Amino acid sequence: EEFYGKELILADRETVEQEADSILKEADVSDVAFLVVGDPFGATTHSDLVLRAVKLGIPYKVIHNASIMNAVGCCGLQLYNFGETVSIVFWTDIWKPESFFDKIKKNRQNGMHTLCLLDIKVKEQSLENLMKGRKIYEPPRYMTVNQAAEQLLAIIQTRRLQGEEPEITENTICVGLARVGAPDQKIASGTLYQMSTVELGGPLHSLIVTGTMHPLELEMLKLFSVDSSSFENNTFQRTT
Repeated sequence: EEFYGKELILADRETVEQEADSILKEADVSDVAFLVVGDPFGATTHSDLVLRAVKLGIPYKVIHNASIMNAVGCCGLQLYNFGETVSIVFWTDIWKPESFFDKIKKNRQNGMHTLCLLDIKVKEQSLENLMKGRKIYEPPRYMTVNQAAEQLLAIIQTRRLQGEEPEITENTICVGLARVGAPDQKIASGTLYQMSTVELGGPLHSLIVTGTMHPLELEMLKLFSVDSSSFENNTFQRTT
């Protein structure tokens, strides 16, 4: 506000998803800037804003930004070797989805790395407050690399009990990243089990489950290794 000399309106998820019309209300007669963390089209919600603007005859211009989708290259894994990105959500006592695990498995079978975006709970309501219509929100929660790794390890154990030998194991090489792009960013590479114990500090965290690696990718990951012996038995592919 000091830099631009204009008031900023904080738009949380609820505002963007449920009150999009208020953002576009004055945009036909004045300039409205919508600022986001990451690249504008990292979320379908922002595509919805564009479609609404077009239907209203409001011209728009996009200024692209860096996002975790490309910033993960800082760990040394090549972006063109990544498969489908997945989201790992917080489990509850009665809700423990595993669909993201199958997507990671498919990527790994194809030799591709998987970027796992970890759950964020901001302005979330308890079931009771939601049902009673009370605008009381739970404290913010941000999933850590440890929590994501623990959930993956639990799924591996479950699959083994079901007679399956999962494509991903405790020894699969993974990368934990925290606060990418910030001065205090942290990167740690090692086995999935090691990711369940590594400490990366405050949010935001991301996890990568590796696929088949080129020797240069392996060399880069060793720069961030929790334990260099983790990489001794890993295979690689040569690119032409």
